[in-house]
Amino acid sequence: MTESANPGGATLAREMGLSGLVATGVCAMVGAAINVIPFMIQRNVPGIGASVLPAYLLGAIPALFAAMAYAILASAMPRAGGSYVYASRALSPYPGFVASFSQWFSLCIAIGVVAYLLVPFIRDVAVAAGASGLAAGLESGAARLGIPLAVLWTFVGVNLRGIGAYQRTVVPLMFLTLFLGALVIVAGFSFGHADFIRAVPEAAAAVAAARTPAAAPPQIVLASVLLFSSFIGFDTIAQAGGEARDAARTVPLAIGIAIVGVAAFYFLFTAAVYHAVPWPWVAEQARGQDLTAPGLLAPLLPRPLTVLMVSGAAVALMKDLPAMLLGTSRLMFAWAEDGIFPAAVARVHPVRRTPDVAVIASGGMATAGILGSHLAGDFFLGVDILVISMLINFLLMSLAVLTLPGRSPALAAAVRVVPGRSAQVALASAGVIVIGLFLAVHVWRDLRADTAWYFRSTALWVVMLAAASAIYWRERRLLVRRGVDVAARFSTLPPQ
Repeated sequence: MTESANPGGATLAREMGLSGLVATGVCAMVGAAINVIPFMIQRNVPGIGASVLPAYLLGAIPALFAAMAYAILASAMPRAGGSYVYASRALSPYPGFVASFSQWFSLCIAIGVVAYLLVPFIRDVAVAAGASGLAAGLESGAARLGIPLAVLWTFVGVNLRGIGAYQRTVVPLMFLTLFLGALVIVAGFSFGHADFIRAVPEAAAAVAAARTPAAAPPQIVLASVLLFSSFIGFDTIAQAGGEARDAARTVPLAIGIAIVGVAAFYFLFTAAVYHAVPWPWVAEQARGQDLTAPGLLAPLLPRPLTVLMVSGAAVALMKDLPAMLLGTSRLMFAWAEDGIFPAAVARVHPVRRTPDVAVIASGGMATAGILGSHLAGDFFLGVDILVISMLINFLLMSLAVLTLPGRSPALAAAVRVVPGRSAQVALASAGVIVIGLFLAVHVWRDLRADTAWYFRSTALWVVMLAAASAIYWRERRLLVRRGVDVAARFSTLPPQ
């Protein structure tokens, strides 16, 4: 392993503007989950009933605290691999690497899951359009495996072509997703429960039988932990810190725009569907089948509008991929730049100025996620692993705000977002408490699950911890043997 993969050579290009950064966050956050989770929560948390919106608001709180921590740290440390750099400089390189390694692994698997789920959404578009033959063909094994792999590696290619090609892809996809989602919002608020009962008379019995209009507080808390997963993704903006123009200003601003804008979008989207469809009907149907927002609204709408909304769900799913690939590859690049991962991973293409080895490696791990989803026929475990990894990561970001002045006064002095120390301490302390409580609830729910240990996200995170620890201590020993001043390296930022 050498000191640098690019001695005197190419570096990442600071060419990403505010629109590209915001699109990165929105594309990583607004996926198919918004079309599924707020409705299937009726099955996963029985009795949540009419309290989905309060649970959504509660689920946003830890994400908002984490976003503030990210914005504070990004203003002082605008580098590629944001979350790893923040934790390694403000806490210690070991927890920084371990947390970001589990984040990288779970996000790569999530990329594979997202790509694998794309085919059922395309099938639903065909069904809505009346193309039953095409829909049947999409159920074949070749289609279920071939289409996700083709789409994944197409977006790997987009990332390899450079930041310009990346922005030209994600910005239009962001606007298209928001436009198609707006159709759901307008459609939902255009109808009421009476309209739905006229269109679906059997829903009247479910509404009449409903007895509990509001959930108990424990049910709301459990639901909010699951709904929290919808807010994962804004951190991808921080991973692009090494390629943003005026990064100390634009990265925190993009994080704020993304988290507030997406939270408002989620709330309006969910409220619109429940405005048109009675929750007792949603709860009854969720017990026996998987539900989506377009499917719930379909009885109220003409076929062309239903096709558009189902297409919107497919676009929302697909556009996750380029942004998530950017985030995972920059984490790997940052590790290699610091010397705690093989240096070849830090190679930057001399013309396109992208970390091509890291992008391809992340694509390879995502491919394993596709293959695993196809072989196992299930993907919910991957979601649970992502949730626990990100909760731990968010907890470390809040702790990093508290410890940064003690670890690196010079970096703490460079903070431009919430520069007052008392406000930083108040926000970060609240973040530690709230995120810590969410993490405790998630682990408690996971350990109580009636399943084998290897299907529990907590146990699998511990396995990732062991693997990351082995990698870290091996590479650190190699640095020490070569005479590298490890303390000095991790007290300053990586080069631009």
